[in-house]
Amino acid sequence: MTHRNVLIAGAGIAGPALAHWLGRHGMQATLVERAPSPWEGGQTVDLRGAGRDVARKMGLERTLRAHATREEGIRFVDAANRAKAAFASGAFGGQGPIADLEILRADLSRILYEATHPHAEYLFGDEITQLSDTGKKVDVTFRNGPDRTFDLVVAADGARSHTRDLIFGDTTDIRPVGLTTAYFTIPRQPSDDTWARWHNATQGRTATLRPDNRGTTRASLSYLSALRGDERLAPDAQKKLLRRLFTGAGWEIPRILTAMDTADDFFLDSVTQVRMPLWSRGRVAVIGDAAYCASPLSGMGTSLALTGAYVLAGELAHHAHHRNAFARHEHILRPYVTRAQHLPPGVPRIASPRTRAGIHALNTLLRAASRPRIAKTLNRLLVPPAATFTLPPYGL
Repeated sequence: MTHRNVLIAGAGIAGPALAHWLGRHGMQATLVERAPSPWEGGQTVDLRGAGRDVARKMGLERTLRAHATREEGIRFVDAANRAKAAFASGAFGGQGPIADLEILRADLSRILYEATHPHAEYLFGDEITQLSDTGKKVDVTFRNGPDRTFDLVVAADGARSHTRDLIFGDTTDIRPVGLTTAYFTIPRQPSDDTWARWHNATQGRTATLRPDNRGTTRASLSYLSALRGDERLAPDAQKKLLRRLFTGAGWEIPRILTAMDTADDFFLDSVTQVRMPLWSRGRVAVIGDAAYCASPLSGMGTSLALTGAYVLAGELAHHAHHRNAFARHEHILRPYVTRAQHLPPGVPRIASPRTRAGIHALNTLLRAASRPRIAKTLNRLLVPPAATFTLPPYGL
């Protein structure tokens, strides 16, 4: 085997998951992460289908459930907080808009870190600044630490991956879907129960409030957006923009805007997909959002990260040459990724109507989806294709 020593950029979800499986197959993983410690930010993510199967194979499903947010479902509410449509977490076999296993991204990342740090090396507070693929090894320059050499390098540092762009920058298509979202944590109030709430305002604006397992509430503000680069503004300018866009929108949005000013985890970004013609070049590969971000609208990001890590490690273990392993990884996984990236027609506009009539039509459609015959027709709109992948066994 020509790949016993693997450097992974990113210690979020895909990176530690890959480190786990590399260790199970007898390979050594080193992870480099710009943050000074394991991730603490981020909103709620869900585990579905193949991603949950991977977590079960890792022996982590019970731990993940113990740290779940335990959301009971989601209500679509009007300005007076009246539910116009609702889906319990058990709807669609537990794979609907709110899955029956929801967990904070920070908790998932920490659990993966704790499961891997005994056998994987972590380099926090550092990042890769240069890669040189010699054909036999990859020479790596770090911003803070000494230069080192690895058999392989894998970029798993998110949709805006700097590591990926060092090697694949000329081929990566970062494709905005026309929506910008801000995420942050706010104090919990009595109106926040165990159900997530979604409110549509006119002009393509939406707000959500979701309970967590830490006694706080996770808020988001989203708006249909042209390609104007709001994500590149300074945080203060982004908050000013949100206040201008959402003032007067009603419901609990005044409360959200007030709490936004003191939130210490505020983050705004345009919602994007990442498309790449190839996921490897020489001895460097990409996985997770860095390779095939399907966007939060797909509901598939975590499943793709966990599944991609499992398959890549398995193929590296079963092929003597990394080139063959990379090719097989892509052959096996790309159809699954393609399905995940195929968003339903009209998304995100259909979920963010610009007019009152559009909001009424959306709520009517969602109410109808609770009826079995109609729900079957709307299955693709409300249920991500997470269960349409069978994990190769890899002898595990």
